[in-house]
Amino acid sequence: MTSVPIPIPSRTQYVLEAIRHRILTGLLTPGQALVEAELAAHFGVSKTPVREALKTLAGTGLVVMSQYKGATVRTVDADMAREVYDVRLLLEPEALRRTVRSGARLDAARDALTRAGDAADTAERSLANRDFHRALYLPCGNPLLGRMLDEVRDQAALVSAVSWAASPSWEREAGEHREILRLALAGDADGAVGALRTHIASFVERAYPETRSTEGQE
Repeated sequence: MTSVPIPIPSRTQYVLEAIRHRILTGLLTPGQALVEAELAAHFGVSKTPVREALKTLAGTGLVVMSQYKGATVRTVDADMAREVYDVRLLLEPEALRRTVRSGARLDAARDALTRAGDAADTAERSLANRDFHRALYLPCGNPLLGRMLDEVRDQAALVSAVSWAASPSWEREAGEHREILRLALAGDADGAVGALRTHIASFVERAYPETRSTEGQE
């Protein structure tokens, strides 16, 4: 039986998802070089889908492209974490408010919370954490708002994975997740939003205490 060649767009998507998963699970570490030829050989494809996948990942913030150094996995530092979490603080609470007020089902959030609790390592837990937050904001009723949050969710997952590897605090975050979901399921939009704001702000402040806000200090 003759095999049918996989179209380049499908190969690109396959490589894209594979590299993303390897970054978010720590198999590819921050700062690691992503060599097109090596990745192409590993995945059994030409360099074209690898190149396109890396360009897309650069657009989502997981990969850095340099004219001289080529592609590398993005390094997580305090500035990067603060940028990502500032965007989340601006957008995610409002998305959650709309989700709760719409009465949307949150089965996916409950499932993600269970997966996070059953996770074998911080990488799996970070992926489940990413899915939990997406399940809360995606039903907000504004597709553009959902897409904007999707653009930073991979970077947020990378921040959490790196932070937990250095200083595990996932049990605290898991408790906060349970409280956010409890309030959301109870229809308490204001309570859920307040808990989410505290959750997002406190995580980056604990992970990167040197970035604590100095607002109001003159």
